[in-house]
Amino acid sequence: MKSRLKLLGLVAVPALLAAAVPTAYAAGTPQPRSTRAAITGDVLKSLNQNATHTGNVAAGKRISVAISLAPRNDKALDTFVAKVSNPHSSSYGHYLTKRQFAARFGRTDAEIKQLKDYLRAQGLTVGTVHSGNLLVDASGTAAQLEKAFGTKLSTWKDTKSGRSFYANETAPTLPTAIASLVSDVSGLNNRTQLHHQAPTTVTPHNGPGGGYTPAQLKGGYNVSGTYTGSGQKIALLEFDGFQQSNITKYDTNYSLGSPTPTVQKVDGGSGSLGDGQVEVELDIEVLHAIAPKANVTVFEGPNSDAGEVDTYQAIVDSGIPTTSISWGAAESARTTSNINAVDAVFKAGAAEGLGFYAASGDDGSDDAGDGGTSVDYPASDPYVTGVGGTKLTVTSANAFSKEVAWSGGGGGKSSVFKIPSWQTAVQKSAGGGYRQVPDVSAHANPSPGVSIYSQGSWSSVGGTSAAAPEWAAFAALYNQQAAGAGKANLGFANPALYTASGTGFHDITSGSNGDYSAATGWDFTTGWGSYNAATLASKLLG
Repeated sequence: MKSRLKLLGLVAVPALLAAAVPTAYAAGTPQPRSTRAAITGDVLKSLNQNATHTGNVAAGKRISVAISLAPRNDKALDTFVAKVSNPHSSSYGHYLTKRQFAARFGRTDAEIKQLKDYLRAQGLTVGTVHSGNLLVDASGTAAQLEKAFGTKLSTWKDTKSGRSFYANETAPTLPTAIASLVSDVSGLNNRTQLHHQAPTTVTPHNGPGGGYTPAQLKGGYNVSGTYTGSGQKIALLEFDGFQQSNITKYDTNYSLGSPTPTVQKVDGGSGSLGDGQVEVELDIEVLHAIAPKANVTVFEGPNSDAGEVDTYQAIVDSGIPTTSISWGAAESARTTSNINAVDAVFKAGAAEGLGFYAASGDDGSDDAGDGGTSVDYPASDPYVTGVGGTKLTVTSANAFSKEVAWSGGGGGKSSVFKIPSWQTAVQKSAGGGYRQVPDVSAHANPSPGVSIYSQGSWSSVGGTSAAAPEWAAFAALYNQQAAGAGKANLGFANPALYTASGTGFHDITSGSNGDYSAATGWDFTTGWGSYNAATLASKLLG
């Protein structure tokens, strides 16, 4: 079910006393334009062509922002992640702790103080400085933000959807010394709201019929009863909530005995239940179906640029090794700097041994819906495992029978990221030297879909939002097996998955997602294919 959620109202906070403002950045002190530099890529593209200007944001409107800073020694960080994620490297699995990451790649305390002093001098309230010293939260009125970031906030109406939003008219600027540290200011626009990757077909039932059961999913993907995810943790990124009574009903019906999910609210949470509830409950129940004993933490944040960055950062701060992501938007719907900010969080997570599995979208090869070819972000991020969609068929004994590509499964080439080194072995000419999506796939076709209980009834739901937690569940099962063998967590999985060269996968060779067709080996519809849990785990364990 595709769900576009409204932004939450933002909470007002009192301004700091003028006495606390450093003289160098005092609000009344003129800042010569020549001493400022722009944060490039931090403005919506083609704003005047795709929207109508309707006015100015009220000066007193309070807005929260999340300011991302570029890592120190970014090239060294790339090298480090490549080594700890490569099964052939002697550094494989030797991940950094949060403290080690901050010491090697985070900004210094002096640099953070410089940024905080400037923000406070403009009347902004500084919030959390996140682990790694690469993300700082702040809030203030529209007038204060305009002054602090040297831009104008205006109101607009989208010509296609009719939705009203606000956006900065020009790229934000900062004093040159500070601008050299900052890569993105999230929250200066609220045009893009992420949608949940699941089709709109939801058919209620009085009983659990109409979708695959836990036994069918586990049987189809050869999940051994020996491994249940016990002792493992999985995070879910969500911009809506759920009702525990529905989860309990599902778990009880299938006798799963799963631990009650924990909720962690970020920036005040996602607000009251919205039309994304079904999908949040889908994510939880699919994890319980395949890894029933894993501990699930649901991170609920506001559906905004700033809320997204903060929620991903909260997941990295938690240290939870596996994350399932079912929310995204076409690459073209985002600013370049916003993508870079989220990418930096994923990269930090990879350095610390965390793996992210993201739905590739439910609009086939045309994720943007503009008649061309495009892919969804964050599935296209080089530090994320993009998960495409299939239609799985199982036998009466719940064993794998066959699998074909699902027509709605997202796939294609990125328009942002060059092809990463671990993917060059399967580089296709159609990729044009850019990141290819997806990496892997799993059951997503809404017919038959998966059996879930939500909003007081049984239903069958599909989409790559079912496929992403199917893969996150596998990662948890693998991590349980690896722990027993005295080996490291899977972490950022792509280098290891590509090194497997198809071993442990169901190679899907039929079906299409629009412009691309399934073929032998890696392809733009299903990646390497779906997993055979037993053989893939054995291959990855070496």
